[in-house]
Amino acid sequence: MDTIKVGVITTSDRASAGIYEDISGKAIMETINEYLQNDTVYEYRCISDDQPIIEDTIKELAYKQECTLIVTTGGTGPAKRDVTTEATEAVCDKLLPGFGEQMRAVSLQYVPTAILSRQSAGICHKSLVINLPGKPKSIKECLDAVFPAVPYCCDLIEGAYMQTDEDVIKVFRPKGK
Repeated sequence: MDTIKVGVITTSDRASAGIYEDISGKAIMETINEYLQNDTVYEYRCISDDQPIIEDTIKELAYKQECTLIVTTGGTGPAKRDVTTEATEAVCDKLLPGFGEQMRAVSLQYVPTAILSRQSAGICHKSLVINLPGKPKSIKECLDAVFPAVPYCCDLIEGAYMQTDEDVIKVFRPKGK
């Protein structure tokens, strides 16, 4: 079974400055650990809400660290410092708008302000990049909504083969894959 390398990026001025603990990045890792049966290596970064830094971090995780999956948290709202979406779009070769659409649809079931979210996803080199909101509860809800498509997407971009715990999350792969 392949070892999966996952990049986790928290974009937060305050967490990166040590003003408070980053619980969102930990929530991503805990959720992915529940899903995957593969051995998983995490490349974790907690950085400021600065577009060039976010872009450089995504590229480093995609090209140098060769992460199959890169998941970001934070910076997807409408505030001036929320630039994770712009950074992701700047470094991705292809955008996958269905991820953001699905995450917003699920989040709208819980909070009307989900319409303000600018979550997105795309392909950077051979990595799937997914932007998540910043709250742990929302992270789990959004990952539950989109993860069924993640392993097959990673197959298509020649990433490591993800084996999931079907009792936790049901993924879709066409027959014979």
